[in-house]
Amino acid sequence: MDPFIVKAIQLILSLSLLIILHELGHFIPAKLFKTRVEKFFLFFDVKFALFKKKIGETVYGIGWLPLGGYVKISGMIDESMDKEQMAQEPKEWEFRSKPAWQRLIIMLGGVTVNLVLGFLIYMMIIFVWGTAFVGPEQMPEGFAVNDSFKEYGFQDGDRILKLNGEEFQNSLDINKYLFMRDVNSITVLHQDGEEQTIDIPEDIGTQMWDAGIMQPFVPIQHPVLDTVVADMAAGKAGLQKGDSIISLNNEEIGYWHDVAPIATNNKEKEIEVVFKRDGKILSKKLTPDDDGKLGIAPLSDIKIERKKYGFSGSISEGFKYGYWTLRDYVAQFQYVFTKKGATQLGGFGAIGGLFPDTWNWYGFWNTTALISIILAFMNILPIPALDGGHVMFLIYEMVTGRKPNDKFMEVAQMVGFFILIALVLYANGNDIYRAIRDSGIFN
Repeated sequence: MDPFIVKAIQLILSLSLLIILHELGHFIPAKLFKTRVEKFFLFFDVKFALFKKKIGETVYGIGWLPLGGYVKISGMIDESMDKEQMAQEPKEWEFRSKPAWQRLIIMLGGVTVNLVLGFLIYMMIIFVWGTAFVGPEQMPEGFAVNDSFKEYGFQDGDRILKLNGEEFQNSLDINKYLFMRDVNSITVLHQDGEEQTIDIPEDIGTQMWDAGIMQPFVPIQHPVLDTVVADMAAGKAGLQKGDSIISLNNEEIGYWHDVAPIATNNKEKEIEVVFKRDGKILSKKLTPDDDGKLGIAPLSDIKIERKKYGFSGSISEGFKYGYWTLRDYVAQFQYVFTKKGATQLGGFGAIGGLFPDTWNWYGFWNTTALISIILAFMNILPIPALDGGHVMFLIYEMVTGRKPNDKFMEVAQMVGFFILIALVLYANGNDIYRAIRDSGIFN
């Protein structure tokens, strides 16, 4: 099946699950507090619905516009902007008639469900599949180090032993830790056998972002091809899995990390690749695309180990993994507000790209847990029209004893709604731009 279709199916299934459970997080406490819920919809039913059925006092349905979902709670100023209902005298079953603490619980329900769900999925993943790690013993060739990091004392071939004085279990996480966590020192084992502890600048994450160096440590691998994308440069030139690259553009290729800089420096220029196949030396002409990509991936020399956990161990490890996933996302959120960060925003295309190309339950659940935690964080932001906006006004009411008037809430809701629509259009516009750019239509 086409990878695009596989990703689309996973995206729809994942979002449907997360939206329904998020809305249940509002629905259940509303019902517990005897608040009337008029509608419960997966996706938006603008003008019409694909399916709807009334059960009791609630209409359940599926809309045609897959931008989320909603529950319509009586007596609440929300995206429905039901001014007629709000103009009438409050009824005892309406949201506005309930104590502030009950309304706060109802509004926090969706975010709470998404957060708890993300943690539970990580616990399940770790219980079923365990965790993968690559220690210094599993990558004897070590890392190729970006030149800017060699100034600190790192060398090609270094293996990571410790971070901040503590043993570092998964060497492949080093770039993530440098960018998003507090790393003060790294202890490495050089290829000559010398062990050295290197101090790291406090603002290393910002330096990496500004310089565009997000992968300062790249595992050293031999230039033997494992994957060749048929409709990209290497595939069109006739390269095959198992080919070993000898030189590119007349420059010798010793290791895999030598390939990318040459290809990047020769975007959209024809260059020669010399390679070995079945003992024979062959050469082909190829042209890297406008991103300097050739469409190849190496046969990995890295040995990935897995650690299994029992039931109780998977709970604690899953909680820890969920906590750091949330913390890392919050830490990198600051970069969204930079000029460069704004261009990196993505919509449904970017989210769909997180899923694997082929159906893979591990990949599906791992991505679903990540999206669930992201949705929890994004929804609690204090933006009117989001749960966080309602929570912000409720906290104001509980602290001051004064409820914002309905007119103010209506205006705030409309402003928040337009902000969200603008962000959705902008993010998905970025996806479309990147898709057109990568397609080569305007080359």
